[in-house]
Amino acid sequence: MKKFLSHIPQQFVLPLFILGGVIVGLGAYSVYMSRAYSYLSDEPSACINCHIMTPYYQSWNHSSHAQWATCNDCHVPHDNVISKYAFKAKDGLYHAAVFTMKAEPQVIRPRDESYEVIMNNCIRCHTQLNTEFVKTGMIDYCEVQEGKGKACWDCHTEIPHTKVSNISASPNAIVPLPASPVPDWLKNKMKK
Repeated sequence: MKKFLSHIPQQFVLPLFILGGVIVGLGAYSVYMSRAYSYLSDEPSACINCHIMTPYYQSWNHSSHAQWATCNDCHVPHDNVISKYAFKAKDGLYHAAVFTMKAEPQVIRPRDESYEVIMNNCIRCHTQLNTEFVKTGMIDYCEVQEGKGKACWDCHTEIPHTKVSNISASPNAIVPLPASPVPDWLKNKMKK
């Protein structure tokens, strides 16, 4: 560190430390306020940090899947931990960019990469049902795209989400509110 600092003119050292502190502080504040850490969990309520996900959360919460599967059980890959978190990060950054630019569509639909993950997870959870009990067999999403069959949701249209016509259709969706980011000690000071 000393060697690095010796190449910087003395008058720039303090301003660089201040600038670095401001950047680190704003970054930490952004992570805290956006609840970015909550996305590391499998907790479904993390999805409603973005208010436009409330109708989807509500429809899942009232479905038969709510007692058995979380959002991540269906919407992220499960082949290994690295692909799971890489997919979550990629998808999360995409969603953050879209929402920040206020470019979200009124009807949110998965991207092609997400459709493949969702169908693979349907197959992962329902293998025994489709191969031993009803004997329908299964195809993967690549075969669906080639026209060799239907995707799971072509027949099971409202599982686990009912048809959410658009994000404005459920302005009063009942979902758990995210915890306030304001610390208790500050709330108590504001009451006085």
